Amino acid sequence: MLTRKQHDLLMFIHDRLHQDGVSPSFDEMKEALNLKSKSGIHRLITSLEERGFVRRLPHRARALEVIRLPENTDREQLPIRNRKVETLRRQEIGGHSQPPEVANAAVQLQLYGRIAAGTPIEALRDPSMTVEVPAALLGKGDHYALEVDGDSMINAGIMDGDTVIIERTETADSGDIVVALVEREEVTLKTLHKKGKSVELEPANPKYKTRIYGPDQIDVQGRLVGLLRKY
Repeated sequence: MLTRKQHDLLMFIHDRLHQDGVSPSFDEMKEALNLKSKSGIHRLITSLEERGFVRRLPHRARALEVIRLPENTDREQLPIRNRKVETLRRQEIGGHSQPPEVANAAVQLQLYGRIAAGTPIEALRDPSMTVEVPAALLGKGDHYALEVDGDSMINAGIMDGDTVIIERTETADSGDIVVALVEREEVTLKTLHKKGKSVELEPANPKYKTRIYGPDQIDVQGRLVGLLRKY
């Protein structure tokens, strides 16, 4: 069972990852939990890591990943000893990362702009933009939305102007449609295939070529789990 401060820190990291895509800095964690030194944050993170709630990602700045959340924990029933964390959560997150209570509920996801389904472009991110998504499209984990720009995935049923729902992940199986960061600069939506030590990003339109990269040139940033279309 987590202590209150461990729980507060875990949920603070989880919600900032959900909103911003990066974990908060140690200074932000220290301020949010009203601790006097970063050593207290280090101890809390180590405890969460040992219990299997978070892990540190090597060779990346501010690289924390939330692996799981406490089971059967209703935050509203916990004693609010750290009201600053609760206030920050309500102000910054608005509670949209909570599991829906009913199957037909809708949740608001961050809309990170237009992603190329033709040739790679930089994915534009606008934290002020959200899209309403049926809860039935979402499973466990963090999700975000992207608007498709281009026609290279039309044979997979993904059209220009569609909104794709992405599960945030850094791993994917061969055959998954993924959001891939190419050479640390450009982002694209393609089908991923693993061929030995190479990675292929395959379009679903014969007008476009399959691109082949080394494993160090591709970073998976999410996996397609749903699609919205306006008529």
